[in-house]
Amino acid sequence: MLVRMDFALLHADDSLIVVDKPEGLLAVPGRGADKQDCLATRVQSHWSDALVVHRLDMATSGLMLLARGAAAQRALSMAFESREVYKRYIAVVAGIIGESGDNNDGDRGSIDLPLAADWPRRPMQKVDHIAGKPALTRWRILERDPRLLQTRLELEPVTGRTHQLRVHLQAIGHPIIGDRLYPIAGAPADAEPAAPRLLLHASKLALSHPVTGARLSFDCPAPF
Repeated sequence: MLVRMDFALLHADDSLIVVDKPEGLLAVPGRGADKQDCLATRVQSHWSDALVVHRLDMATSGLMLLARGAAAQRALSMAFESREVYKRYIAVVAGIIGESGDNNDGDRGSIDLPLAADWPRRPMQKVDHIAGKPALTRWRILERDPRLLQTRLELEPVTGRTHQLRVHLQAIGHPIIGDRLYPIAGAPADAEPAAPRLLLHASKLALSHPVTGARLSFDCPAPF
């Protein structure tokens, strides 16, 4: 049952908590007094032992998992590292993806490009074939909109690099709509984005419970 607090709670037990992070809210505290309000702090005001396991970008909405206590955090972190956690995102991107030049079989494809920090422009990331770490994203077409020249995708980040989905989609010429950090190539720096928010949402999460081993599955429809 969904419980409304100062965040949307989908699940809570003695080991873990699953919440729906709104777009525009930090996952963890940032630098400065004006960046202390975040999802982790809000959850910890109700469960003091809540610890972050993974993060979502401030501009990204959707499912986020927190552990209760250090032992659960270790177990869940290892599950993420060993790719035992099922994650899916919904995104709306510029252009009609999957028709030409993309690594695809029509409605499915993948992006395999190494990523590294773009140090002069931190916190941005970039494709770096020399110093970058391996990064793989799989995508599946949900809907093509020829009228708006946009495509709705389901995304699977096989690896979990910073800004991976955003950089990968920009790199193949299909940036996520509303992305101010990774816009369409050649767009003016002061150009208004095509949407008031980043159209990226963590929609599905499935994992084994760290204590009972029971399979848990959560769905959170995209608000766009």
